[in-house]
Amino acid sequence: MKQNRRCTRISILSLLSVSVLLPIFLLSSTLRNFKSEASEEYIEDLSTIKYRTDALTLSSIEEKEGESVEGPPLVVYKDGVLGSEVADISSNGSSRSDGSENARISTDIPKRNGTNQDAKQDYQQVQLEKPSLQEQSEQATVRGNRNIQATVQGNRNIQALTRRVSDEKVKGIKDQLIRANAYLELAPPGSKSQLVRELRLRIRMLERAVGESSKDSDLSPGALHRMRAMEATLTKASRVYTDCPAMVTKLRAMAYNLEEQARAQKSQVQFLLQVAGRTTPKGLHCLSMRLTAEYFALEPEEWQFPNQQKLHDPDLYHFAVFSDNVLACAVVVNSTISTSRVPEKLVFHIVTDSLNLPAMSMWFLLNPPGKSAMQIQSIDSFEWLSTKYNATLQKENSPDLRYTSALNHLRFYLPDVFPMLNKIVLLDHDVVVQRDLTGLWNISMEGKVNGAVETCQEGEASFRRMDMFVNFSDPRIEKRFDREACTWAFGMNVFDLREWWRHNLTGVYHNYLQLGDERPLWKAGSLPLGWVTFYNHTMALDRTWHVLGLGHDSGVRWVDIEQAAVIHFDGIMKPWLDTGPDKYKEYWRRHVNYGHPYLQQCNIQR
Repeated sequence: MKQNRRCTRISILSLLSVSVLLPIFLLSSTLRNFKSEASEEYIEDLSTIKYRTDALTLSSIEEKEGESVEGPPLVVYKDGVLGSEVADISSNGSSRSDGSENARISTDIPKRNGTNQDAKQDYQQVQLEKPSLQEQSEQATVRGNRNIQATVQGNRNIQALTRRVSDEKVKGIKDQLIRANAYLELAPPGSKSQLVRELRLRIRMLERAVGESSKDSDLSPGALHRMRAMEATLTKASRVYTDCPAMVTKLRAMAYNLEEQARAQKSQVQFLLQVAGRTTPKGLHCLSMRLTAEYFALEPEEWQFPNQQKLHDPDLYHFAVFSDNVLACAVVVNSTISTSRVPEKLVFHIVTDSLNLPAMSMWFLLNPPGKSAMQIQSIDSFEWLSTKYNATLQKENSPDLRYTSALNHLRFYLPDVFPMLNKIVLLDHDVVVQRDLTGLWNISMEGKVNGAVETCQEGEASFRRMDMFVNFSDPRIEKRFDREACTWAFGMNVFDLREWWRHNLTGVYHNYLQLGDERPLWKAGSLPLGWVTFYNHTMALDRTWHVLGLGHDSGVRWVDIEQAAVIHFDGIMKPWLDTGPDKYKEYWRRHVNYGHPYLQQCNIQR
């Protein structure tokens, strides 16, 4: 019995083992066969795809009588990835197919085109007529670049559209606030109705939600919910306040008040800019104080500049600068010397006030102008100016000290200041020299006194008209001057001092100054006085000598700035002020040594 049970048990285990192992063995064998067949079929498919172009080309060839055989247009196949193209080209432009592949194609030709010999000739002709693989590569690259450009342009359009709609909800919230405030204005004074309380509550909640947001992404998560609540409240208010004319009147009143507030803010900004333009920055004040202390620590014999024998030589190139700004004068001198071909023939005459004379002198003692000569004078040393002309200057009624300053009017007394010279170039302290200026002495003045760049061309940043500054309603002005006469600019002027003496233009200027004291004939400043003083005595210089407009955001063309011999930061936004336009400041900063110890100690930075 036990032996029978043991045999039965062994039989059952043997059958179980066979039933488990046999399917596994059969499945493995099937998979191996399937893998081999699939691989061969896959390779065959690749070969078919690879030479499909040649097959299509050969099948489409037609013989034309008297004409050469033409190849069909190139067919470029693309894989599953958009924008990538299948090209059987190696890195050096040669085909990856070898001779065996060409042989395979040749054996297939008889099946398609008749005899083997004719097929081979057709195939060779097609190979000659087909575009080369390099040309195919270039065509594929061009198509790819076009696709990329189209994609980039589409992305830009999407981004622009997104930017346009990214603030729609913010604008909608602000519109709701305006409407809610208008409904509150329509409510009776002191009203405490449920609707009024609800409107005020919604306004506070919505203002808190929008805050300083400028785009939808800045909104808080609950802003949209509060926006919907406000819309429901506004709908209730529209049912209560149905008087449309009253609503229109309130909205017009609110718009007028906002316009008045904007006008007042703009006026305040202009006033503050004017104040900033007249104020000395803290860093420049610190620099003057340090230089003044160092100057008085020197011995008097150490105050002298070298090359003093050149100061009155009329054969040299003389430049005059009237300023009380140490750093501005340093930029004018540095830029003029750095662009000159003969710096040893340059002579600089700086005139300042007695307060800034020590600082100005000390700066150029510490930073000498190389081989150029330097003279620094105080306006208080001109006794003839204080006794003869100062009384008239003090009568000018202008809140801007720049217009009543003697330094600003000293340009009309150049022959008195430099009696030994024949010709001189006057530079304002807010200019930067970019090209050699010695060529100005070679210009024939043709009997004129003043050489300047004209500013009468409409559309230019420096455009001026006579009637913009001169009062032509006065009969004396209307008879003497033409309102259509071309205007010109101060800032870079060449003066013939001999002709100035001959025409006594300083006396002419003084007469007009007294005439303007009797009644307002021109706006404050020396520019209109210069126009009337040098009327018919001014010669127009080429426009590339002097470019204006960098002292305000006037949109001066970059090509004009790069070609200019002198660029002028005219206006109230000077390059040494924080209010100056940043896009032009680099032209001025490149001539400032910000590594100088005094500039670092006074925190004067780029």
